[in-house]
Amino acid sequence: MTLLAAPTTAPASTAAERRLLEIERLEPSIGARVHGVDLSRATDDQVRAIRTALAEYKVLFFAGQHALHPDSQIALGRRLGEVTESHPVVPGVDEQHPEIYALDSATGGFADVWHTDVTFVRRPPLGSVLRAVVLPPTGGDTQWADLELAYQSLSEPVRRLADQLVAVHDGTREFGYYLAQREERTTWEGEEFRALVPIEHPVVRVHPETGRKGLFVNPGFVSHIKDVSDAESRYLLDLFYAHITKPEHIVRHRWSVGDVVMWDNRSTVHYANRDYGDQRRVMHRITLRGDRPIGPTGA
Repeated sequence: MTLLAAPTTAPASTAAERRLLEIERLEPSIGARVHGVDLSRATDDQVRAIRTALAEYKVLFFAGQHALHPDSQIALGRRLGEVTESHPVVPGVDEQHPEIYALDSATGGFADVWHTDVTFVRRPPLGSVLRAVVLPPTGGDTQWADLELAYQSLSEPVRRLADQLVAVHDGTREFGYYLAQREERTTWEGEEFRALVPIEHPVVRVHPETGRKGLFVNPGFVSHIKDVSDAESRYLLDLFYAHITKPEHIVRHRWSVGDVVMWDNRSTVHYANRDYGDQRRVMHRITLRGDRPIGPTGA
């Protein structure tokens, strides 16, 4: 277990901030447990240190956060960044909490495909904060894969190719039917979503805080690679997805009620195991407003 040290490529933190968090690194490049912080009462300095750690470790795990509830989860999010609406298509958990996206297995709230949250919009979320509310007796773990390590561990010629590619992200497969059934419309960044229009993002994204490159494709929302044949697109995406989800790129979390996990949506994909049968699993998620992905060429 170590105290937080600011990453050399991320915004520098003061010596006082580095003493604020106890960090237990879980994998060489992804995942850390944060000890000794009550997120419902975190100081401003601790919140700043958490934001620095998020860019460095990509996924942060906080146990025993039983004091958090819907209101305080949203309040925490507002201290970390700007909280978005729950989802471009799916309304919030209730009228009082339009920012909370409820993943309830009893109503089809599953996430059993590798994905990065809401990449089918112009400005995908910066990050997500997920809180365990109801858990099955066993199962329901979540896994995250490191998109930056996945890029770095590609061979150099394949990295050069990936740097030049653009992917089309489309939410229709996952949310098109749901949108068609709903008369009520939700908004995202002030825009009412009446249709899911495909969006282009670079296959390689430059992290706006660290400057590190990472693959920015995911099976949940990428429909194809632009300006290549259908066969080439399938082969390239299959190559990227198989590489991203290699075991050495992954950190896995077994949930307990009261756990809170934060992840950097710009450098990770994740997958929620659906291995708990008809038992119920309920998670509450908020997302932080992000920026438009920029590739190595600045496009």
